[in-house]
Amino acid sequence: MRTSILAATPALFLALPAVAPAFAQDIPPAKPEVVERVVKESFTKLPEGWDARLVQDETMQICSQTRNKPSAAQADAIMAREAKTVKYPEGSVIGNWKEGEKVAQNGRGGQFSDAPGTVSGGNCYACHQLDPREVSYGTLGPSLTAYGADRKFAPEDAKAAFAKIYNAQAVFACSSMPRFGHNGVLSEQQIKDVVAYLFDPESPVNKPVK
Repeated sequence: MRTSILAATPALFLALPAVAPAFAQDIPPAKPEVVERVVKESFTKLPEGWDARLVQDETMQICSQTRNKPSAAQADAIMAREAKTVKYPEGSVIGNWKEGEKVAQNGRGGQFSDAPGTVSGGNCYACHQLDPREVSYGTLGPSLTAYGADRKFAPEDAKAAFAKIYNAQAVFACSSMPRFGHNGVLSEQQIKDVVAYLFDPESPVNKPVK
């Protein structure tokens, strides 16, 4: 009858040093110049005008270098700087919630293959739950069900939501949320429509499931 090595020599295995797995956070960050070079070398034959997309602005550089964990001073500086970029519409920040639902559900746009004039969507459901009846949604961001109702449809909260959608960095430094208005992904009207999707009392976002 054979005896396994593990059973025969348990002391040997107990004496072996534990091998800790290498986690990403244990790997030292690459030098900025190395990252910039690798990124540029990874994209070739760019369409005209796309080169600028490979250049990080100050906010992106800080978030990359700190791995989205800026110091308190850096975070304050980011939010103060980005808040200046938010362009509020004249009049109400609330548009048409039905159009906002289309923006939230649409994930197209911003691709190399897009024809000129392609209208981008917000792809909101990739990260958030909004309409509680929708079964397909992401969880990277918090649930936004009953968003307006929970805030009693306050105008100041709707304005804050517009700012967050326009430029999330103005509200939360190193946010994972795209800067939709600042980067021209969504138009002013589209952002207003998404705000309506969140704040209109008739929006399904604010209707409880029966």
